[in-house]
Amino acid sequence: MTTIHTLDELNGQPHANVFPDEEPKTIRLTLDAGGEVASHSHPDREIVCYLIEGAIELELGDETHELLAGDVARFNGDQEIAPRAIEKSTALIVLASQSDE
Repeated sequence: MTTIHTLDELNGQPHANVFPDEEPKTIRLTLDAGGEVASHSHPDREIVCYLIEGAIELELGDETHELLAGDVARFNGDQEIAPRAIEKSTALIVLASQSDE
């Protein structure tokens, strides 16, 4: 079965689950300028973060990366993750189960 949503129709701030109870877990993250998500991890997940609009500082473990609209980052969810919006930002985040490969 095919499921289609527009990101704007989703409810929930800063997180909106695009396909509830479905894998891979897919989230729309919306942050106002200066908004942040506390440091956390997603064990046993590979994460893809596509920044649709805005600019964020993405803290991954001991490193900080600046993402601009259009950037795509892929990283391991076992490490500590903490995004902070430099300006109002929207990202699409996909959390997939790690493969055994």
